[in-house]
Amino acid sequence: MVCGTASDVGKSHLVAGLCRLLARRGVSVAPFKAQNMALNSFVTRSGHEIGRAQAAQASAAGIEPEPAMNPILLKPATDSSSEVMVMGRSAGYMNARDYQGAKPEMLAAVLDALSDLRSRFDVVICEGAGSPAEINLLDNDLVNLRIAYEAGFSAVIVADIDRGGALAALCGTVSLLPERYRALVRGFIINKFRGDPFLLDSGLVELERRCNVGTLGVLPFVHGVSLDAEDSLALGSATYPGVVQLAESEGGSVSKASVTAVKGDADVLEVSVVRFPRMSNFTDIDPLVLEPSVNIRFVDRPSALVGSDLIVLPGSKTTVADLAWIRSRGIEQAITAALSPRTGTPASVLGICGGYQMLGHRIVDEIESSSGLVGALGHLDVETVFSPTKITRQRAGSALSHSVKGYEIRHGNVRPGPDALPWIDLDDRYGTEQEGASSESGHVMGTSLHGLFEQDEFRATFLELVAARRGKRILSGGFSFGAARKAQFDFWADLIEDHLDVAAVEKLIEEPAR
Repeated sequence: MVCGTASDVGKSHLVAGLCRLLARRGVSVAPFKAQNMALNSFVTRSGHEIGRAQAAQASAAGIEPEPAMNPILLKPATDSSSEVMVMGRSAGYMNARDYQGAKPEMLAAVLDALSDLRSRFDVVICEGAGSPAEINLLDNDLVNLRIAYEAGFSAVIVADIDRGGALAALCGTVSLLPERYRALVRGFIINKFRGDPFLLDSGLVELERRCNVGTLGVLPFVHGVSLDAEDSLALGSATYPGVVQLAESEGGSVSKASVTAVKGDADVLEVSVVRFPRMSNFTDIDPLVLEPSVNIRFVDRPSALVGSDLIVLPGSKTTVADLAWIRSRGIEQAITAALSPRTGTPASVLGICGGYQMLGHRIVDEIESSSGLVGALGHLDVETVFSPTKITRQRAGSALSHSVKGYEIRHGNVRPGPDALPWIDLDDRYGTEQEGASSESGHVMGTSLHGLFEQDEFRATFLELVAARRGKRILSGGFSFGAARKAQFDFWADLIEDHLDVAAVEKLIEEPAR
């Protein structure tokens, strides 16, 4: 098990890197996270919903994502309530107190899922959540060392030294644990170290003396290594810290800045993503980060939309509430102004899932928000009616003359009107139908499909179309998003191999917990 001193210290990256490293050595390996709290989710081939990070880790391991890898997924709807997904299916909404009471019943499902994976794979790398030393939650722990204790395996703890206080955090974490869990901790890992590791040596020696736990390695701070984020905690205030390296056909990588410099006569396409309070599946934007001619910014105020060539309304866990937020911030008027010919050549607007629903005339929601009929932004001739049945499935078809595939996660059923122009043709095991809607001018488009930009040819054509409407010439395409992701996994695996005592980690995997 890989635990951490806090959220976002590198647990997910380490699990992905270990999965990749072991898979490259011919080991059958799977990721596991008992409980994940995330608004970025993925739909498996079987139609089950799991955390996006576990899907990425499965990809690093070279296997198909499945619900057993993330048996419980919490999708926050408010500050104190979440939709609870159990083995990929919705079990309804619970507030924090009720969920704590339900945890003992869910432990069996978690341990069954873990046991199932262990029966089919040589190794399972388990990821904790937050800190394992949240002593107020230990009695009903469902994701950290309780799982390692029940299943009988060891754990390591990761600390982000770039934040400061890493040694104190490691020592404090172990000291707060009850003895039965403390005995499971067999190694520390320092992440994101800048400088000469020699400077750490005396501190690590003293840390081992105090905690009786040795350090298995010090991973350096590196730029440009990314993994599908679990939630907006990974987002900066104005920029997107996603993948910033391009995988070349030779297997190497170069930065966006150097590509732009070499081919510097191209225009820059300004893409603004509206950052809702409950924004979900913003990993849809990841492939655009790789594009040398695209500048991505996440915005939460109307003035930041000025000059945008493309405005993206992403997915939302609370569509009606986030629509109200758009209006309260004045962003509705800014979108209308960007589409007005009085301001020059109109920008383009793309809505994905919840963002698509907001672009229609009306939303009828007695399910998610219980708001009933709500007027939407009115830029597309569609109406959305929320249903108790949640649709989670992968889809395939064609768009802009290219093959595409994606996945749906929605309660909202979008009903097109006579002026809605569909622009995606679906043809898969679920049937043949038209999907999405476009305005007559083509400047406003919407779709319920997540993941479309991962298709390289479609992405290039879409961006060129948006640029042409603004009189711009951009450099699009020329790389494989799939290859770029693979390069990221291999880079992280190489980093672990170079800086971690892998033999010691393998020994912990092979030995039962003491």
